[in-house]
Amino acid sequence: MRVSAIAVLAGLLMSAMAVTANAYELSVTVTLDGSTEPVANAVVSVDSARPATPVSAEIYQKDRAFHPHVLVVPVGSSVDFPNRDNTQHHVYSFSPAKTFNIELYADRPAAPIVFDKPGIVELGCNIHDHMQGFVVVTDTAAVGQTDASGQVTLSIAPQATEGSQERVTIEIWHPRLPDNTRPVTREIEHGSEPAVVALNLEPEPAAEGSLDRLQQRFREL
Repeated sequence: MRVSAIAVLAGLLMSAMAVTANAYELSVTVTLDGSTEPVANAVVSVDSARPATPVSAEIYQKDRAFHPHVLVVPVGSSVDFPNRDNTQHHVYSFSPAKTFNIELYADRPAAPIVFDKPGIVELGCNIHDHMQGFVVVTDTAAVGQTDASGQVTLSIAPQATEGSQERVTIEIWHPRLPDNTRPVTREIEHGSEPAVVALNLEPEPAAEGSLDRLQQRFREL
């Protein structure tokens, strides 16, 4: 018996509505430790049974800086690094989640970089020491970045809270964490949202010379 496309579409729509109806909305506010100052652009995630679909994205270089400074992508995503400056760049990373080296170039590299493992990838430029960027590669669909008020709301699949109805474990990452190679873990009360989480962050780095240690490690390699 043939099943019409309309019937299939209706079934998929009903399934999607059921998942959405059962999804758990988690609201988190991130502040600076010891104050009520909001922390913007913190990456907040919860382990989820829903993997995110890979995407194509880009981090471009303009005015000798990476834009965006932090890019969040699912595992398997490809990222292009177009150069929109009138000078050449040499983009690299030796982070365990992705090691690559795009030697001196102008305009656009020959091919994008595929980020095939979850983790924090730190970017540098071997020509301009102060340039710094990050790619946060995630294997969960329940991820987002805080806004200017330090807030983010995640839609979490029901499986993420099964067996742990009392508390929810979240991961939070920010470029100015004392150890920014990995996120920090916090537990919050399930159903007590909006939850407020405080982070201990390093001061804002100087515009120039903030990557001296990264450059030294690159040259040693």
